[in-house]
Amino acid sequence: MTQPAQGGGAAGGAWAPLRHAEFALLWFAALISNTGSWMHDLAAGWFMTTLDPTPYMVALVQAANTLPVCLLAIPAGTLADRMDKRRLLLLVQVVMLVLAGLLGALVLAGRAGETTLLLATLGIGSCVAVMSPTWQSIIPGLVPKPDLQQAVALHAVGMNISRAIGPAIAGLVIATVGIAWPFLINAASFLAVILALWWWKPRTSAPVVHADSYLSALRIAFTQTRTNQALRHTLWRSVLFFLFGSCYWALLPLVAREQLQGGPKLFGVLVGCIGAGAVMAALGLPSVRARWGLDRLLNVGTLATAAALAGYALLRLPVLGMLTSLLAGAAWLASLSTLNVAAQLAVPDALRARGMALFTAVLYGSLALGSLFWGQVATHLDLTSALLIAAGGLLLALTIARRLPLRA
Repeated sequence: MTQPAQGGGAAGGAWAPLRHAEFALLWFAALISNTGSWMHDLAAGWFMTTLDPTPYMVALVQAANTLPVCLLAIPAGTLADRMDKRRLLLLVQVVMLVLAGLLGALVLAGRAGETTLLLATLGIGSCVAVMSPTWQSIIPGLVPKPDLQQAVALHAVGMNISRAIGPAIAGLVIATVGIAWPFLINAASFLAVILALWWWKPRTSAPVVHADSYLSALRIAFTQTRTNQALRHTLWRSVLFFLFGSCYWALLPLVAREQLQGGPKLFGVLVGCIGAGAVMAALGLPSVRARWGLDRLLNVGTLATAAALAGYALLRLPVLGMLTSLLAGAAWLASLSTLNVAAQLAVPDALRARGMALFTAVLYGSLALGSLFWGQVATHLDLTSALLIAAGGLLLALTIARRLPLRA
């Protein structure tokens, strides 16, 4: 879960939305579940390095996780605008629990290979496609409008706190009790969100009668990309950032294993440092965003991500890899949260889920295509070259971004 922008909620402080009971309950439940999800993601990436350590296959795990979101997020967002979001989220969480539990059981029994891992990853990614725009679309109903931007920012902060905790725990769990247990712990973590959603009772309103068909509503979502300039600029800026920024996410298991000569513990520490960097950045983000605005903050985040890619490419000491990860996490949060808020501000309430679905599809589509591309580049060239080319691509993207200002 993710993202934010300028002004608005800064006056109340970074943690102001937690004063609202419904938001706080769902936020803490998501924090628990996301911790399990980051444990799962780290275990999946590392498990593939033990099955087939080629860069393409390792990157394919990231692609399998993100590609379904790209393909399904827009239809899912359209569906979420037309049905009970709470029930939809409950259903998705139950399915994810079953998939993660099944994968863990198969790994524990020694019956999981590359195909099993990729199929389970595709299934969970498909659930994320439904969950992500639906979850983001309920945030405006959990807090007053003055706190919305900070609520979106806290959504990102929670993700990054879990990113700081989950991978480190996963690395320790893998090293002590085995690779299957992060998957099983993730399955159990979905219970936190299921219980919170069961308790949450959205404010009732008159039932909405949809005069248009589902396909008509879907067409309206795609029309936004043509008629809504603010959203269109946000989507293009997202492509420019995530297509190149995805490189280190796809190849980080190999950075830990080959560049830094480490094992699952070091991999967990690197991902944990990314989360820690993001959390530290989030504490100062409201005031920085208020002074700089969306465009300048995104530009700085892009430059810092390019620097992190270069660091992963050139540095060989684990401690320097950790420092690079802190920078990468801060830059990722600044960029991702800025783009998320720009998308939130660009769409009206009636199209909220569909607008966020468009953003989600572009985000995960760029991550999926980027993962596949950088895996191939690293396979045919080498890891260092792939990371440096991605860093150069981000610098080039900054020159193009001047023609695509974000909504202030």
